[in-house]
Amino acid sequence: MGADNFVNTEVGGKRGAKRARVLLAARLQTPFGEVDARLRDLSRKGALVECTTQPPVGSEVVFMRGSTVVPARVAWTAGGRVGLEFLYLIDEQEVLVQLSKVPSGGGGERFRRPGLNEDLSDKERKLAEAWGVTVGLSLPSDG
Repeated sequence: MGADNFVNTEVGGKRGAKRARVLLAARLQTPFGEVDARLRDLSRKGALVECTTQPPVGSEVVFMRGSTVVPARVAWTAGGRVGLEFLYLIDEQEVLVQLSKVPSGGGGERFRRPGLNEDLSDKERKLAEAWGVTVGLSLPSDG
C-alpha cells in the first residue's frame, strides 16, 4: 500500500482530509468493553471501522491500531459500520505508519486475499485447476 491509497474526499464541504483505504485489524474501547474491528478507512480526522457490536451514536470510544490510540466520538453507524470522529487531529505520520505496518510473528489478525502464485500442495493445485475449468480460468504454470 502506498500513497496512491489516499483519496481526497469532500462531502458537503465538511471533509477535506486525505483518506487511506485499508483493511487492517483494529480495536475499539467502548462503554461496554473492548471490541475487535476492521479498519476500512483512515484519515487525520477519523476512521471507518466494521465491527459486530456497534456503540451508540454520540458515545465516546478509544480507537486502537498498533501504537495509535486516539479518543473518538461515534458519528454514525449503519450496516455493521461505524464512523468515528477523532477528538483531535492525528499526525499524518500516524496514518502513514498504519499503511506500512506488517504484522510480525503471530501477533494480530491479518486480512489479505490469497494468491494463486503461492506454493500450493498437489491437492490444492488440482482443486484450483478444477475450479478454474468451471469458470474459464487457468492457473499460472510452475517454473
